[in-house]
Amino acid sequence: MADANADSRDDLLARDRALLIETVREAGGLARAMFRTELRTWTKGTSSPVSEADIAVNDLIESKLRAATPDYGWLSEESADDSSRLGKQRVWIVDPIDGTRGYLAGHNDWCVSVALIEGASPMLAAVFAPATDEFFLAARGQGASLNGVPVRTTPGDTLVFSRIAGPKPLVEKLDTSRKDVVLHPRIGSLALRLCRVAEGRIDAAFAAGQSRDWDLAAADLIVHEANGRMTELGGEPILYNRAEVTHGVLVAAGQLRHARILAHFRGHPLP
Repeated sequence: MADANADSRDDLLARDRALLIETVREAGGLARAMFRTELRTWTKGTSSPVSEADIAVNDLIESKLRAATPDYGWLSEESADDSSRLGKQRVWIVDPIDGTRGYLAGHNDWCVSVALIEGASPMLAAVFAPATDEFFLAARGQGASLNGVPVRTTPGDTLVFSRIAGPKPLVEKLDTSRKDVVLHPRIGSLALRLCRVAEGRIDAAFAAGQSRDWDLAAADLIVHEANGRMTELGGEPILYNRAEVTHGVLVAAGQLRHARILAHFRGHPLP
């Protein structure tokens, strides 16, 4: 019976993985088709831009994923929150266009980000940057890839500011004696910023407080499966599909560098 259950679970994971890839690619195609066109836009809350492209991509993803997995929960930046997700073992967490501000400005640093959560942790993840044709994919325990090629975070624990991305006032706290800190150029999409750590293009990335589940969940798994770590500054793991979906300050890096950064912020810097 145990073997049969394992086979059933593997089959389900394979089905969901194929569904995720197909859906995110199609959603990315739609977002790309609407990119750099005249779009209706408005503001959500006090300053968050939203466009008809965000809604169209969200609707596409929701229609495909919810039809195929009606027993799974749903949490998306562009959908009204349904508290029934809290009782679901598996939940899709979606950001239809992460980096909307850059998308509307015609920049390339935006993506479609989708994760499947089991319990409080991501088990499948895809982040697709259509403007640059970069497709990041990860499955728990199976590694992470970019366009089918395995990726890994950079080794070591050195801190080179030009290879670190995030809010400058926060990153500057790594070395308050320096007045000439030059960071890696800004990456507007937080999910894409974190994936750049996973692929080793940059060494570390910070997220200021107020990021949400949909900004983080997919990239979180991709970083971990690329031999990295992503936590709060106190080292606490990030838990998903809770009633409160907002998180504090976070850092992602390869394991040794991540440990050094955490030690620094705890007041015990490593030599």
